[in-house]
Formats: sequence, structure tokens, C-alpha cells
Amino acid sequence: MELKVVKRASATSAVFCPGGVSEMEDFLNKFFPGLLKRTARANKDVYCIYNNQALTAFTSSLYAFGMVGTLLASRVTRRLGRQAVMLIGGGLFLAGALVNAAAANIAMLIVGRMLLGLGLGFSGQATPVYLAEVSPPRWRGGFISAFPLFISVGYLVANLINYGTSRIPGWGWRLSLGLASVPAAVMVVGAAFIPDTPSSLVLRGKHDDARAALQRVRGKGVDIGPEFADILAAAENDRRNEEGAFRRILRREYRPYLVMAVAFPVFLNLTGVAVTAFFSPILFRTVGFESDAALMGAVILGLMNIGGILASGFAMDRYGRKLLFMIGGALMFTCQVAMASIIGSHLGNGSKMPKGYAVTVLVVALIFSASFSWSWGALYWTIPGEIYPVEVRSAGQGAAVALNLGLNFLQAQFFLAMLCCFKYGTFLFYASWLVVMTAFAVAFVPETKGVPLESMAHVFARHWYWGRFVKDHQKLGEEST
Repeated sequence: MELKVVKRASATSAVFCPGGVSEMEDFLNKFFPGLLKRTARANKDVYCIYNNQALTAFTSSLYAFGMVGTLLASRVTRRLGRQAVMLIGGGLFLAGALVNAAAANIAMLIVGRMLLGLGLGFSGQATPVYLAEVSPPRWRGGFISAFPLFISVGYLVANLINYGTSRIPGWGWRLSLGLASVPAAVMVVGAAFIPDTPSSLVLRGKHDDARAALQRVRGKGVDIGPEFADILAAAENDRRNEEGAFRRILRREYRPYLVMAVAFPVFLNLTGVAVTAFFSPILFRTVGFESDAALMGAVILGLMNIGGILASGFAMDRYGRKLLFMIGGALMFTCQVAMASIIGSHLGNGSKMPKGYAVTVLVVALIFSASFSWSWGALYWTIPGEIYPVEVRSAGQGAAVALNLGLNFLQAQFFLAMLCCFKYGTFLFYASWLVVMTAFAVAFVPETKGVPLESMAHVFARHWYWGRFVKDHQKLGEEST
């Protein structure tokens, strides 16, 4: 059942690949003719060729409304449940894909992206929490990492579609955008046939349904008594607090969870993944590849993403989360410095990079992509999805996803301008932050391998720093253990 949930995550990635569509001449000619003329002249600084605010607005509108959708989903998930929120998200995806396919002007394009963003917000808020609440503690990391895995699969499929539809004159871009409706429809149907999580049902007073749902996901004949008692105890602790989850997470005893809800999306966006994920075809074309080769480079990056997440899902439940942070951080730092060195030395005004160096950039980007997926790409969804106590779970996950989408909006809106302004220094900017975030992960992120959700407070209570904030929760954690 868990895999049925995460397969629907591939729908989200179908709307994450505007870089491929923005390489199609028919698309640019219809919506951004000025940009097409600029690229044809090739007498401008190659870092700045694609610096067009209308084009980035097409990309960034998704994330702005994704942030709004996440905040709305965090409010309604307590009343409607995780399943209903995922169903709403799928419906919004479907509507957005159809509007984009039928777009006659930029306004329709952006409205479609807004609907897709709302769907992204609802799905991104509910799906990782759903997986965390129904997964066995021993393999929870692997199950949650399936969510970014299927997003990466969607990236790959979307780039393959862009590669194929770029050869269809006139309407290939419509087919590329409209095919997002297929996984969106699967998302709606899939959400209709899965039960809600036991924790969500208990919070809404449906104890019998919650016990039945827990028995279903654990299997017939499995003794669910102790686990169900932990869920009831966590829910009762939640009811003793009358204030809302968003106000509650601001209290001192929830300080570690609030810090994680802010730090993870901030650091995720400062890895530099925007370079290789959102604008990889544009980046590869800038350093010397032709249009088709740039799109194929993005396809190869998608394969590396999948490989990195698969390796991460295998390793995190065996060797722990911190090892992944350390290895991934070291490799990403090396790749960013290498990119800055190569691009800074061999890419100048009005010129393209020599082919051999462009291939080297592609190889370094592949290593970076795999390293990101191995570490922050997978753990961003795993750790925030598992650390929050039930009484602030919807608020913590909602805040983390909303902030991430808000930062995605800023990156999508300003990355091309940043590349134009700072040139190869952009990569050094991200490299410096990788040092900071790796040190933070090692020092302040507790190891959560194999810890039951209801006992997570005990892990924070024993941490060298967070223990001063969550001592009031230690007793509950010890009883759950």
C-alpha cells in the first residue's frame, strides 16, 4: 500500500521540468519571442542569455502557490485526514495540467502553474506524513525515501517526454505539458483506494477505524496492541493542549522541531540543486551543448537522481542518517568547487565552452546529482517526516514544505539573474553553504534510525543540546519505548 502512495508522487515531478519545455522553439516563439531572438544573436554574455523574468515567472509561480497550498493543507488535514488532502492535491494537479495544455497566452500558462502549485502543496504536506505514520519503524526511512524516488522517476519521465515532444512541430509543447494529467489522474484514483492513517483517524475520534487501518497495514495476525496504545497516548497528549498546532510549535519545548522545520528547507535550497534540477537543460546549453544534447543531459541527471535515492533508501536504515549527510556534503562541496573552476576558466563572453570541458561539466553535474539524492534529496523528506510529535506533526511538516516551496519560488525567480550577475561565483556561493549545512547535520540532527515515531521525543531529550528543551517529553518517550 505504501508504494501505491509514493507512485502518485511522480505526478508532482511532471510539473517540475519547465527547463525542458523552455528549450522548445515553438514554445518560446509563442510565449517568449524576445528571448528566442536574443539566443539567436549570441552576442551577449552567455551567462545572461536566458535571464528573462517572464520565463522565470512561468517556473516560479508553481512554488509560490505550492507554499499557499501547503499552508492550507496543514489547516484542513486535521479535520479531513491525510487521504482527503492527497485526493484534493491530485484533483488540483489534474486541473492545472489541462489548463497548461490548452494555454493560449502567458496568463493561462501561469494560472495552470498556480493550480499545479496548489496540488503540489497539498500532496507535499500529506504524503511524507502518511508514509511515516503507516511504515514499520525498522524500514521507515526506506519507505519515506520512496517519495523523492518517485519524484525523481517523474523527472526522468518528464525529461524523456520533453526530448521526444521537442521533435513535434507546432504542438509538441502542449503534449509535453498536457501529459502531466496522466499521473495526476492516477494520483486521484490511487488516493481513493487507500485508508487514512491510524494517527489521523484517532485524532478525529474514529478509534475503531484506526485500529482496523493499523491492522491492515501491519498484516493479519500481528499484535498491534502496544503500537495502538502508543498512538492513543500520543493523541491524548495532543488533546490536553487546546491551542493550535502552529501556535504550539512556537513553545520552548518544541524548539528543536521548529528549528528543523526551518533549517531543512533553507539548507536544501542552499545545496545548489537549482543548478542541476530546475535549469539543467539551460545550464548545459550555456556551457556548449546543443538543444537536444542539453535535454539528454537532463535525462542522464534524472537517472543519477534515481540511483542516488535508491542507494540512500538502502543505506539509511542500515547505517544511519548522519553518514549520508557527511558523504553527500563532501562530494557536493567538491563538485561545486570543480564546476566553478572549470566554468570560470573556460566560459567567457560571447563564447561557448570547448566540447571536452563541457563533457567534464556534465560528469561533475552527474556526481553532484547523485550525491544530492543520496543525502539532502532523500533525507529532507525522511527526517522532517518522522521527527515531529503527533500534536505538532501537521504544523511542522506544513511549515517545512511551505518554506521549501517559498524558497523554491525565490530560487526559480532569481537564479538566472544570479547566474548572470555572479557567473561562476554562483557555484562557490553554494559550496560555502555546503560546509555550514554538513556541520549542522552532524552536530544538531539526532540519529533517528529505527526509532518508533511515538518515542522520537526521547531521542531529542538525550541529545547534547536539544535535551535542555524537550526534557518534559522524556517521560512519554521512555514509556513508549
